Amino acid sequence: MENKPKRLIIFISGRGSNMEAIMDACEDGVLKGLAHVVCVYSNRIHAEGLAKARERGIDTFCISSFKKERAAYDKEVLRWLNGQTFDYIILAGYMRVMSDFLVKEFPKKIINIHPADTLVHQGLGAYQWAFDNQLTETKITVHFVDEGLDTGAIIAQKNVPLVHIETIDDVRNQGLAIEHEFYSEAIKLLITKPQG
Repeated sequence: MENKPKRLIIFISGRGSNMEAIMDACEDGVLKGLAHVVCVYSNRIHAEGLAKARERGIDTFCISSFKKERAAYDKEVLRWLNGQTFDYIILAGYMRVMSDFLVKEFPKKIINIHPADTLVHQGLGAYQWAFDNQLTETKITVHFVDEGLDTGAIIAQKNVPLVHIETIDDVRNQGLAIEHEFYSEAIKLLITKPQG
C-alpha cells in the first residue's frame, strides 16, 4: 500500500504552468511512479489550465467562485472534495485564500508554492517586492497550507539568484523557471520523506 503512487488534485485559477510542469514530472520526471494527477480543479470556468488538463486526458472540475462569498463557496468546495479520493491537494496558481474550516479538514494535505521566503514576505506581489527592494537573491518556498496566509510549515525552499536582473519581467521569468522544476522536487521530497 505504501508504494502506491500518491493521488494529486491540482487547484488552479489560470493558465496552469506549474500544473503542466507537475504533470510532466508525473509522466516522465522526478514524480514518475511516485504520484499522478487524478483531477484538476478550478474556481474559474474559463481557466486555460482546464483545457490543457483535458487535452492530457485528466479529469477536470470547476465550481465558479464568481460573486460568491468565501465561506459559502468553500462549503461547496468541501462537499466536492469529500466525494473525491486523493492524497494531496496541490495549489498551483489558485488565487483564493481558503477558509479556516476547509484547511482544518485536510491537515498536512494542502500544499502551496510561494515565490518568496515565507518567513520574510507573505501574500501577493512577492516578485514585485523582490524587484522593488533590489534583492540579489530571493527564495521559492513550498509549504503546507494552514489557517494563516503563507504561514504553514515549510517543506522545502530554493534560492532564486537575481544578480543580473533588470526588469520585473526578468524576475518573474527567472522565478517561474525555478518554480516549474522545484515544485515537483519538493513534492517528491514530501512523498519520500519518512513519516513520523
